[in-house]
Amino acid sequence: MNSCVAATGRIAWRGVPFLLALAPLAACDQATETQTIAAAAAAPPAITVITLQPTEITPGFQFNGRVVAVDTVELRARVTGFLEQRRFAEGADVAAGDLLFVLEKDRYEAVVAQRQAELASAEANKANTAAQLQRGEELVKNGNIPKSEVDLRRAQDLMAQASIQEAQAGIQEAQINLGYTEIRAPLAGRIGRAAFSVGNLVGPDSGVLATIVSQHPIYVTFPVSQRQLLGYRRERGETGRDPVVLVTLPDGSAYEHPGVVDFVDVQVDQSTDTVAVRAELPNPDRTLVDGQFVGVRVEAGEPEAVLAVPQASVQVDQAGPYVLVVGGDDKVATRRVTLGDLVGTQAVVLDGLDAGERLIVEGIQKVRPGMAVMASEAQPQPAPQGESQQSKG
Repeated sequence: MNSCVAATGRIAWRGVPFLLALAPLAACDQATETQTIAAAAAAPPAITVITLQPTEITPGFQFNGRVVAVDTVELRARVTGFLEQRRFAEGADVAAGDLLFVLEKDRYEAVVAQRQAELASAEANKANTAAQLQRGEELVKNGNIPKSEVDLRRAQDLMAQASIQEAQAGIQEAQINLGYTEIRAPLAGRIGRAAFSVGNLVGPDSGVLATIVSQHPIYVTFPVSQRQLLGYRRERGETGRDPVVLVTLPDGSAYEHPGVVDFVDVQVDQSTDTVAVRAELPNPDRTLVDGQFVGVRVEAGEPEAVLAVPQASVQVDQAGPYVLVVGGDDKVATRRVTLGDLVGTQAVVLDGLDAGERLIVEGIQKVRPGMAVMASEAQPQPAPQGESQQSKG
């Protein structure tokens, strides 16, 4: 019989004998736990590896960029009035010409009616002065009135004509102001938060009512050093190919739509010795947002076969960057590496690794050089952004 079972069989259920009987049981539990821990410690730690294979990557440069809307419009009130309606949902897409805000119309409609009445009065006065002038011209032929009277009537007729033109201009101005009580979207895009609620008094001094930013296409701007700009222009002159602009989103994923450079500034920022470059990208899914911070890679030239490793697998100490690999004996080894460009989440390895080596990508924190491990192959890693996106370009 097991000694632990035998000990428990002699447990007394009252007083001190019961407490004494618990001691052998606790000792047995502790022994079992110790054996379990020892067994676990003896088992090699499980890690995940990838087998390195060359992949084609197009040479390029990495930058930090900022998303900028192609068009941005700040909506403002051009006349003063109480805000009666807000006809949009904040953050929604709007089309060009959509009615967004409505201000009170009554006072402006009254002004239009007043100006129309003034025009009718001016036209009536003109009819009278024209008749007086015609009569005077007939009378002066027979010498019945002096010529100066005819000149006076002619001047009055001209003044009546000017009054009509003034009244017409007044109507046009009143109608324009009436039209300003409806604020419409001048372009298609996404509208932001409304700065005023219905019932507020707004006017030209109220500031921005809401902002519309265009969504598709969209710009990404980034600073380029003089050295990189010269290299890009030299490469473009040799290959005759326009560079492809690839964007990495804030979460590290690759943006699926490549873009093209459409503008290079004509002045150098003397504080940084860089030139502002702008790329245009499609944005049909509204993934890129105005003001967003993104990674940018500009690629030009012919693809090259290189080894690339996930950036997360690279560690750095005082001697420089290194990675951990699993040898043929299933033991961990250190490889010092020389790194090149960063391509999305991958780092190009210039020296220190060979094709076919097994790189540890998961479980790095559990191992150390010389330790035996239990390695399992990861799912095939996605191609670096430079390869997949270049094929689209």
